Amino acid sequence: MLMARQGRHHGATRRQPKGVAFDRWLDRVVTVAVVTAMVIGFAAVIAHWLL
Repeated sequence: MLMARQGRHHGATRRQPKGVAFDRWLDRVVTVAVVTAMVIGFAAVIAHWLL
């Protein structure tokens, strides 16, 4: 109980400062991939309806 009061945090969710830039880069890549997939999907549905 005394160790918990000293302000030391241990756990798997603690972030390292060096990984923040990679997280931002990966988030942008995933966002672009999802938006691209949605646009292609909507275009395919519209093309299917029109043709």
